[in-house]
Parts: sequence; C-alpha cells; structure tokens
Amino acid sequence: MSPVIKFIRPAGLLDRTRASQFNQEVNKCLEFTSDVESKADIVLINFKDVTFMDSSGLGAVVLAIKTVQGAGMHIYVCSLNNQLNMLFELSGLNKVIEIFRDEEEFKHKFCSKK
Repeated sequence: MSPVIKFIRPAGLLDRTRASQFNQEVNKCLEFTSDVESKADIVLINFKDVTFMDSSGLGAVVLAIKTVQGAGMHIYVCSLNNQLNMLFELSGLNKVIEIFRDEEEFKHKFCSKK
C-alpha cells in the first residue's frame, strides 16, 4: 500500500500574518477528513511560490516539523529559493529535514512504482 501524501503549497509572504493559516493547513493534513480521505503519512511543503519568509514564518515551519514528526509522520520540503535556502542553512533546518530540489524530485523518490 502506498503512503498517503499531502501537499502544502504556501504562496507569497510567509510572515506573522500568514503563519497561523500555514499551521492550520499543516494540522488539516494530520486529520481524517472523510471515509475516503485519510490523514497523511507524508507531508510535503512546496515553497515554489513563497517570495519571502521572516522569522515568524520560519517559526511556523519549525512548529510544522515538530507537529508532523510528533504525530509519527514524515515531513519534507522542496523548491527553496535563495533566501529560504539561506534561512534553512542559518537555522540548521537543512540538517533536520530533507530538502528536495522540486516536487518532481520528491515524487520520483516517493511515488515511483517499485
């Protein structure tokens, strides 16, 4: 049985005003939404459309990692621009979470037939 993968695709600024909304999206991935749709085994955050992240946004990402991993699930990120990549390196998050170049690289690892 293949894992249930949920995708989160924030856009624009990930700052204090959007951090709460971002964390709500993460929490939705961890819930059973219906008999058809189950909670995630894996959460991928695709930052392709994020133009800027401040410390509040970074804090929201740290909380997302703790929440998902605390629930016994896996979380990954992809498509970091230069600013986000620098934030992940300076904060050490690049050592805590696996970062993929883009969604295609992620899908190749987790969605390919075995």
